[in-house]
Amino acid sequence: MKKYTLLFLLPIFFAGCFNERGISLRYYNDCEEYYDVQGYYHKRCDKNLADYSEIKSEITSDVKSILFIPDENPANGSVR
Repeated sequence: MKKYTLLFLLPIFFAGCFNERGISLRYYNDCEEYYDVQGYYHKRCDKNLADYSEIKSEITSDVKSILFIPDENPANGSVR
């Protein structure tokens, strides 16, 4: 059963493309770049399967919970 599960999940795991913002279904992001009437620059990109910023925040929170590191900004103020 483990073989079949692994054979099923392996192609799904390698189905994404690694680009500069994360893991997506395409190697190049189809970003729409434009300036509005007031001259502000806008850039809209397709949503990725996983963004590197999200992965990094999840990993750091997991590591902190494993190592029992307290939050940097405690809710009760500083403890002495």
